Amino acid sequence: MKESINLRQIKHLRYYRRRAAAALRRFDPRRKREEAMAASPPLSPPRVIARHVSFFFLLLLLLLLPLLALSKSSPRPITDDEIREKKNACYADIESGLWGWKCRASVIAKENCALLCLSPRCYELIYEDDPLEEGEKDFVRGQEYKYCMHKLSMGDSLDGVKGAFNF
Repeated sequence: MKESINLRQIKHLRYYRRRAAAALRRFDPRRKREEAMAASPPLSPPRVIARHVSFFFLLLLLLLLPLLALSKSSPRPITDDEIREKKNACYADIESGLWGWKCRASVIAKENCALLCLSPRCYELIYEDDPLEEGEKDFVRGQEYKYCMHKLSMGDSLDGVKGAFNF
């Protein structure tokens, strides 16, 4: 036997369907996002453009900052005090063992390593073929080394540095 559905039962079904749909809408995550979007007014076109422009300039600044730091606004020669400070830092590195045991083997080995630490390019140019030896005091090569560091600090070419103080 087929039961007949009366009008009262149809109303109850519709009522429970609406309540179930309303409950589902209440817990829908898209609904919260839509309500939040509706609560905050959209940005006006000038504000959107201003935000994009400021982001562009910030990005440009971050890209150019390393280049600005590397470029020298006005080259100046390295001073004797700066050389002395850097050489003392090199001696400290050698004493701490960063340069290995060969640099701590003797006073002259320590001096050669300090000169190499101070400026590898100048050391290669002036001392690499004939490093300092025990008891040697080479004032001419010492002056050439300082002259080399001076030219490097100015960004000049190192042509003519070796032999510049031979009389």
